[in-house]
Amino acid sequence: MPRFFTTLFGQVVVALVLGVALGVLAPGFAVALKPLGDGFIKLIKMVIAPLVFGVVVHGIVGAGDLRKVGRVGLKSLIYFEAVTTLALVLGIVLAYVVRPGVGMNIDPASLDAKAIAGYTANVGQVTNTVEFLLKLIPTTVVDAFAKGDILQVLLIAILFGAGLALLGESGRPLAQSIDRITTVLFKVIGFVVRLAPLGVLGAVAFTVGRYGVGSLAQLGALVALFYAGVALFVFGVLGLILRLAGFSLVKLLAYLREELTVVAGTASSDSVLPQVMRKLEALGIRDSTVGLVIPTGYSFNLDAFSLYLTLATVFIAQATNTPLAFGDLMLILGISLLTSKGAHGIPGSAIVVLAATLSAVPAIPVIGLVLVLSVDWFVGIARALGNLVGNCVATVVIAAWEGDIDREQARRVLDGEAGTSTEAVLAAPARDR
Repeated sequence: MPRFFTTLFGQVVVALVLGVALGVLAPGFAVALKPLGDGFIKLIKMVIAPLVFGVVVHGIVGAGDLRKVGRVGLKSLIYFEAVTTLALVLGIVLAYVVRPGVGMNIDPASLDAKAIAGYTANVGQVTNTVEFLLKLIPTTVVDAFAKGDILQVLLIAILFGAGLALLGESGRPLAQSIDRITTVLFKVIGFVVRLAPLGVLGAVAFTVGRYGVGSLAQLGALVALFYAGVALFVFGVLGLILRLAGFSLVKLLAYLREELTVVAGTASSDSVLPQVMRKLEALGIRDSTVGLVIPTGYSFNLDAFSLYLTLATVFIAQATNTPLAFGDLMLILGISLLTSKGAHGIPGSAIVVLAATLSAVPAIPVIGLVLVLSVDWFVGIARALGNLVGNCVATVVIAAWEGDIDREQARRVLDGEAGTSTEAVLAAPARDR
């Protein structure tokens, strides 16, 4: 058997192709495979909260200098805001240059409001910035872990890690215990990752069986433009940023190819969060930096999501013949900077946040959301991929900025040194990470 088919990457690719084939040839059976994809993502999600807690606490205690931890956090937020703004602006520029909605001449009164009722009902949770900030504070410690709210768990982990670090030697036994538990959780993830091909098979088969392989033709101009926009942002903007930090984006993507393939199949970056954190550590990045940047970025650094937010908003305006003044564009940009934060983890987050953005811009009819509902899953693939790449690049750049990356180790890994596959990294003993 060729080695390709024995690797996780090869098995996921085969599962993806098989899922498309089943969706075309046996759509009824393909739709019934949906639980395979849902089950795989749930298996990953069940350990994310304790895993993030363990990694962040261990990283803070290991860092020793709490001022350094704070500095990394501040630099991360500055980077996130700067890059997110670039993505938002690119979305507006692409919409005005290509004009994908011009000529559709949709009458808002002809659209079915019932189709978006379930999304607009949740708008309040994203538009109110004060409530969003208060939502970062869990009702109880247990509640944060029970809901799996990553930002709340991150807040608890930072406070707990800082307190544990201040205990000095007396806190070392507890720190070591948490590290051992985290190592066990990574072993568990290693078992679950082997099921990735089944998860991808179920997710892809369901989508093709339910919507048809030609579903991308619906609103094809918007979908194609978004994919092109994500590619332009990833290889143009992120590629340049990473090059300035001294690394190659192409090599980084090759290193993360297994994770990217799983994300493409499941349309969810949650499905690879633990593996990505471990692989970035294997790249030579300090665990405290990985533990702070990646979980925070999952809510604050949604590059592809931000690009889609402004692109879709202007698209709806064009499709419904709604003229936008310069002031409207500035309002869209400003509102999107707020609404794009914390969208991760909200069911139907893209539509909910898009509804929040539209509701804050009086000129654009919120009912226009109906136009993008049918292709949201397909758009979600590129959103998830772009967001994941953006967070991985952010981690490498901030680590380089702080001097928290072993450049020689990174060079060896990115040049294809043996033992850097997902299975090998997750199976490696803790002392080798």
